[in-house]
Amino acid sequence: MIEAALPETVSNRLKRNSDGLFAAVVQERATGNVLMVAWMDDRALAQTLATRKATYYSRSRQEYWVKGETSGHAQHVHEVRIDCDGDTVLLLVDQTGAACHTGTHTCFDTEERLLLKSEL
Repeated sequence: MIEAALPETVSNRLKRNSDGLFAAVVQERATGNVLMVAWMDDRALAQTLATRKATYYSRSRQEYWVKGETSGHAQHVHEVRIDCDGDTVLLLVDQTGAACHTGTHTCFDTEERLLLKSEL
């Protein structure tokens, strides 16, 4: 992992939880589809900004991971936005392959979502 520093102006805007993490919502640039949600800290965001490869922090494994590093299902990051509260970032990406660990393109295409949508 490249050691990159997060600019102080960015770091000062972020609000982290008690574990030093903030949410990262990942949106596909071409379609606008929300692909997944993951966790980042300053180091993961700095790495993402430096390499344009989406880098996250796994709470369960307590380690960093670069999306697609082992699966080939990579995310090329075009833009990162911080939300109004500073506790969530939005990554606009080009997705190669599946974004979800289940093998689907997005983590938000479950039948439960479709049932709720049809009930509206």
